[in-house]
Amino acid sequence: MKKLTCLITGGSGLLGSRLKKFLLNDFKILAPSRNELDITKPNLINNFFNEHSIDIVIHAAALARMSLCEKNPEEAFKINSIGTLNLVNTLNKFYQSENKIIKFLYISTDGVYASSTGNYSETSETIPYNTYGWSKLMGEFAVRTLEDFCIVRTRFFDPDNILFDESADDILTSSIEINLLVKELKFIIDKDFQGIINVGGDKKSDYDRYKKYKSSIKKCTKADIVKNLDFKIATDASMNISLLLGLKK
Repeated sequence: MKKLTCLITGGSGLLGSRLKKFLLNDFKILAPSRNELDITKPNLINNFFNEHSIDIVIHAAALARMSLCEKNPEEAFKINSIGTLNLVNTLNKFYQSENKIIKFLYISTDGVYASSTGNYSETSETIPYNTYGWSKLMGEFAVRTLEDFCIVRTRFFDPDNILFDESADDILTSSIEINLLVKELKFIIDKDFQGIINVGGDKKSDYDRYKKYKSSIKKCTKADIVKNLDFKIATDASMNISLLLGLKK
């Protein structure tokens, strides 16, 4: 059976790199460099799709560091919002001209929720608390115009590379190990799920989550962290993942 061709944007990033390795046996993988496929340049996108027969797109390219997004909001929206719209426009053109539906899986964020009270479901109100969240939400709006889309709201971490020495015991999330995330993404693709879905782990404090992997990490509070920041961060960004769990029954 012929393998489907999967385009991974952001293939040199942490998530993109893991996806390339994990999906290699099941798909023909295309993971172009930014020079080959710059999502801020519509002509490059059109040319790339004309040169390759693509069945599925996993859109993982993003300006994801919150501090960079706050310092460079124009760049954040250029990449995360307009870049996503450029991809969507190309896919919609293919559908209109060739009646070809290309599945589009968009890696979004739990930051589209207010992240103050937790237990957010896919139908919860979306009120981002910083530039990154807003830029990803704008990307979601574009993605929802496609014929076949999946928006994955998530937060992930690399247990083998926890860079910070302190972590808050009063910031709650559903952050998931990156290797578990790529498995969940493969599961969602295999299920041919369409729509919006939360993907994460158990509700825990950042400190309780990370100390398992970095025993030297020290406990702090959100107040300790924000005193050195000039932008908002989450208090309780935990997500309800009942929809994902229901797919597994």
